[in-house]
Amino acid sequence: MNDLRLFAAVVTHGGFAAAGRALRLPKSKLSRRVAELEQRLGVRLIERSSRRFRVTELGLSVYDQCRIAVAAAERAEALVESSLSEPRGTVRFSCPTGLTPFVAAILPDFLTLYPKGHVQIVAVDRPVDLIGERIDVALRVRIRLDTDAELTMRTLARSRRILVASPALANQMAGQDIDALPTLPTLSSSGEDGAVSWHLEGPDGAARVIEHHPRLSCGDFETIRRAAIAGLGVALLPDHVCMADLRSGALALPFPEWQAQEGIVHLVFTTRTGLPPLVRAWIDHLAAHFSNGDIFSP
Repeated sequence: MNDLRLFAAVVTHGGFAAAGRALRLPKSKLSRRVAELEQRLGVRLIERSSRRFRVTELGLSVYDQCRIAVAAAERAEALVESSLSEPRGTVRFSCPTGLTPFVAAILPDFLTLYPKGHVQIVAVDRPVDLIGERIDVALRVRIRLDTDAELTMRTLARSRRILVASPALANQMAGQDIDALPTLPTLSSSGEDGAVSWHLEGPDGAARVIEHHPRLSCGDFETIRRAAIAGLGVALLPDHVCMADLRSGALALPFPEWQAQEGIVHLVFTTRTGLPPLVRAWIDHLAAHFSNGDIFSP
């Protein structure tokens, strides 16, 4: 490609000496590179002697194609330089529905910083196929990190599901043991039919698997949170979802010593190197806000 570029410059400037001055390269180097190009192609592109410089008919045809190729290469380089100097494009971002309100809160700052950037949020509570679904970055909460060698993980924070209920309902449960939970009204965020199992950890490393039949099941955290506030039952919700309600007194902890296993909030993407600048900027933006507590603040 470089030899084609040099050949095009020689033809454009009408000779090796003029092209050398324009490119700030020795005339002998240009002559050698064009000769090597002719040798590889097996044709004569330029007839030259000490007194004459003439582009052959085939050389003119090659020159026309070279100009197109060189212009395309220059446009590609300009596009990359522009992208590196000002991130642009679209980030496809997968996020659990329970975390979308928190991500939405920091989204305006990101779009203000990068006015030529676009963010498409895919709000789902299932594992996504990053490659198959063209997802640039996925936000996940897992008890343990994935071990897929093709994926890169970036841990952001820790989250834990806790048992919550309305203050009135929590007062009615005062003094009851965790084993009484299956006899109480419950609310499940699994959205599944039939019995639901909650794996809980308690004091001194105690563990319980509580199987119960919820009176309300819904995969949307907000629906379960509102039902718990209304006194419809005990819910097991991520702490960041109900933190503000606990602080305001809208929710209480009926079994404060019991909770689910800790979850790791992390980002998943397919590569560490070669990420589009806007994708890298979005990853850094999320990490910065998680690390300073913005995401989980009420």
